[in-house]
Amino acid sequence: MEVNSKCGSNLFKVMWKVEILKAVGCRKSQSKDGNGEITKVTWRIENFSCIKRQKFYSEHFTVDGNKWRLSIHPKGNKGDHLSIYLEVADLITLPPWWSIYAQYGFAIIDQIDRQASIAKVADAEFKGKESGWGFTSFLARSELDDPKRGYLLNDSCLVEAYISGDRTEGLISHELILKTDSDKHETREADGVKAAAIDNRTTLKSEPAIEPEDPTDEDMNTLFSSLESKLLNSKIVVSQGAAKEALAKLDEAMNMTPVDFYNSGKFSPLQQEFKILASFNYSSTTLTTEQKKVLLAMEESLKELADRAAKAVEDKNYFSEKESMKLTITHSLGSNVVRYKEVESEVKQVDRKLAAFHEQVEEAQKARENMLAERKGIFRSSKRMKVELEALETKWAEYEAKAEAADKEEKTVEAEWGRMKDFISSIKGKI
Repeated sequence: MEVNSKCGSNLFKVMWKVEILKAVGCRKSQSKDGNGEITKVTWRIENFSCIKRQKFYSEHFTVDGNKWRLSIHPKGNKGDHLSIYLEVADLITLPPWWSIYAQYGFAIIDQIDRQASIAKVADAEFKGKESGWGFTSFLARSELDDPKRGYLLNDSCLVEAYISGDRTEGLISHELILKTDSDKHETREADGVKAAAIDNRTTLKSEPAIEPEDPTDEDMNTLFSSLESKLLNSKIVVSQGAAKEALAKLDEAMNMTPVDFYNSGKFSPLQQEFKILASFNYSSTTLTTEQKKVLLAMEESLKELADRAAKAVEDKNYFSEKESMKLTITHSLGSNVVRYKEVESEVKQVDRKLAAFHEQVEEAQKARENMLAERKGIFRSSKRMKVELEALETKWAEYEAKAEAADKEEKTVEAEWGRMKDFISSIKGKI
């Protein structure tokens, strides 16, 4: 499939391919219904810088009976990174209790050196509001825009996605993405899906493509103005078969939801179908003038309605994100209130312990002050006694001399005293 969109004097082109990889000799699946099959999606976006949308969707594709789509945020969902997600595509048809398991891997291919490609793998249960999983910060824009790397070669970005509902652990790996080995994998084209290229024969390669010289605005305006004038002046005879085919295509488009129609990129081809039906003229089945007016009015309003529906879905998704954020914040606030009360109780307990410690500290402080006062008293008395001791030591020799003289004197006195005593005793008998 190819989608063109104006971007100044350029066009951005989307080429799309879906394949089925069958792992040969892979270990038995852990799930009873596992088949070892991996759906590979190749999504080439040329003139990538022309994308102005915040979010860009891929075509729908089917894996194990479930419809999926890829989405990228070229400018990043949050921050300056390219974001990429896998999303369930048919939410409206699913029951409220739906749940789908998938393991998946994404790669932004380095078209100069495939081994330098950026690849990431994960798995998830898709359910409820969790209908999309992926990587918000898959690749920094600075790396994506780096001219030395091959992520944007000639302004062409090559995205690969690998998806499987098989629960075999590690079925999709970094090695599988970067090293495709035909001896280990059987490849077949997915049922009902053609290689998405301009002529359904283009092979997606890693080598840089040779781009034709860009035409000028004047060249393109001149060409299409002449074509428009020529087509208006020519008489086109529309067959009944062509009218029926155009009507069938319009009917198919109208059976789509407005959002799916918006994402399908089928508006431009349908413009021709409106013109075919408005030009159809065949006997009794000729459309009335009023019916032709209705067809032309539908052509004008169809894309507007699809745009409005897509904007409504985007607004609802935005509200869902904010609602989820609100619930998260509310839950966090509730947890904070509970914890605040717990901490408040703990603080009171610590305050009581501190009060008891404070009393003990006051008593210890008083005891310390008493001991310090006693220590000072001991110091002062010791200092005085030290002075007295030093004064004694300066006269100690004198005191020792006096003591020795006193000792001699005492002995002399005692001797004289004894002689006097003996004398008195000797005269007692004579009187």
